[in-house]
Amino acid sequence: MSLNGWGGKLQDRLLPFIAETCPDVLCLQEVVHTPQADKAWLTYRDRDIELAQRARFFEEVSGALPDHVAVFCPAARGDLWDGDRRYDSQWGLATFVRKSLPIIAQKQGFVHRAFSPYGYGDHPRPRNAHAVRIFDYERGFPVTVVHLHGLRDLAGKQDTPARLAQARRLASLTQSVAESDDRTVVCGDFNVLPESRTFQVMAEIGLRDLVTGRGFQSTRTSHYKKPGKFADYMFVSSALADASFAVLDTPEVSDHRPLLLSIDKGAW
Repeated sequence: MSLNGWGGKLQDRLLPFIAETCPDVLCLQEVVHTPQADKAWLTYRDRDIELAQRARFFEEVSGALPDHVAVFCPAARGDLWDGDRRYDSQWGLATFVRKSLPIIAQKQGFVHRAFSPYGYGDHPRPRNAHAVRIFDYERGFPVTVVHLHGLRDLAGKQDTPARLAQARRLASLTQSVAESDDRTVVCGDFNVLPESRTFQVMAEIGLRDLVTGRGFQSTRTSHYKKPGKFADYMFVSSALADASFAVLDTPEVSDHRPLLLSIDKGAW
């Protein structure tokens, strides 16, 4: 499952959903990690924008998946606020892998800029990706899963040189972890449109998107009020092209919809 967690804004719905579905691998973007926080909610401020953030979101999701290995991958450390009190908070990706599926290789790296330790930085801000190669004993094969949260540009989701560079760095990171015969999944909130050159770059390494390929019309929920209904994609290698795949309409646990890939033995 791939999902942008929206900073835990709907955590009262999200945590029960994650615990109930309990995916073997959860790729979660937009994760807040503020281990020293003594408040449940803090506020993110950027110019005239204020957003509620679940202060210890990473820990809460980890608690909902006690049988998973949890890996947090920070992209930046910046400020969250409780009134006038400032907290240092980390922001990035988290990957959760069922403990019965050993991680036999992994790598995290930046697809745009570099880690920002003293503030979130100017837009478009640093973005990273995380890859895990896991082994399924029942099926007898490894699978590589990679996810990212693509850079956000205030001008919109159209292609830019930075987004093309992001795609190429993502492809390079994927190839550095996946073996040539791996069943490979690259997913996440790409922050690009369906006509993006990102699709060409992924095709060059043998991956095709299931969201547009299966005719889904949106990866957003009713909580997203802006125009444009695409952001999230799931690219897979040819061995997974016919695997069961869904973009879940309900429950609404974020302003993004969860992407769910189910791999049966036939795909292996």
